[in-house]
Parts: sequence; structure tokens; C-alpha cells
Amino acid sequence: MRRGVTSPPRLVAAAALLLATSVYGTTTAHAEDDPNDPPGTEPSASAPVEVDPNDPDLKLPDGATLARAKVLDIKSVVEEQSGDERREDTNTSVTLALQAEVLFGKDSSKLGAEATSRISGIAEEIRAQNATRVRVFGFTDDLGSSAHGDVLSKKRANAVHDVLSQSLNDAGITYEVRGYGEQYPIADNATEAGRKKNRRVEVSFPRSEP
Repeated sequence: MRRGVTSPPRLVAAAALLLATSVYGTTTAHAEDDPNDPPGTEPSASAPVEVDPNDPDLKLPDGATLARAKVLDIKSVVEEQSGDERREDTNTSVTLALQAEVLFGKDSSKLGAEATSRISGIAEEIRAQNATRVRVFGFTDDLGSSAHGDVLSKKRANAVHDVLSQSLNDAGITYEVRGYGEQYPIADNATEAGRKKNRRVEVSFPRSEP
């Protein structure tokens, strides 16, 4: 995938509704004090073809109605065997997630020795996609207080943003940087393996047009 991959990735494909936020910061953006929007609020794919519910070819049972159409993206997920890095691709966006242990010390927002090379790899991908909008979101597990997790995830998102923006050095890129604490886990917080996955920083950006 990128620098840092030492073992064959595991590929999982699934259909999922992709959501995208609509508010972006500036090149000096930092995590908001009170984030209240989830990591996405709008479907990314175009609207489906309209279907006439009165079309006799549908052969609906008497009294039946069509359910509201849903827009689905096909999402592929590639994760390092170690779990240190995770990549999600859809037809419209790329999301790269790094586990906190790869970037920071325990309960810290100070970037470690390996962090710069990892973040530089993400910057290379952003350049390759010619992305001009980048989201940096921090997340924690559910250990400790929720307030502490909110503060820590904000600081970690800010730290990644600072290195990423310096590496890209592009005034044409806008950033949205947020800390979500223990919200939106991707694994079960009941186990340490799950909590490790949830302690992460995600960087997402649109894919370039083919």
C-alpha cells in the first residue's frame, strides 16, 4: 500500500453508504471545541434512476409501495496484518487510518519517531489524487472519561494535521480537523484488540476523476 507495509494485506469488500461532510476549515484549521457532526452527512454517489411506481412491469402486490431509493458505494478495505494501518477506497474517496500507537506514545499527543514517515506517505497519496480537501479526524477507545478522550483525540488530530500541511505545503488545500473521542468506533471496545483499532487518526480526501 505504502511505506510501512511489511506483510500481505487483508482485503474485505462491502457495500456501504458513504457520507461526506460539507464544512471545511482553512490551511491552519484545528479541531473544533464542540464537534457535533459525524464523519459525513451526505451520500457521495449520484442519485439513482427514478422508477415509476405505477409502471405495470413492476408487478407490485396490491397495496404495496416502493421503498425509498438508497445510494450505495462499493467500499474496499485493506488493512495491514499488524493492524497498524487501514485503507478504505470507494469510487469517490480515500480514507487512511493510522493506529495511535504508530504515531504517539501512550495517552500522548506528541508524535513519535515513526510518525513523520507514515504521515509523509499519506501526503504522497494526497498529491497523487490531486486532492484539495482533506479531513483529519481523531478517535480514541472508551477507556477513561469521555471528556479526556475528546481532548486527546483533538490534540492528536491537530498534530497530524500540522505535519501533513507542512509536508504538502500547498495553500490550495483546505482542511477539516476534528476530534471525536470515543464516538464512531470501528471495533468492539470490550477487547484490547478492538480498543487498539479504535485509537486512530483518519485522513480522508476525494479521489481524482478517472
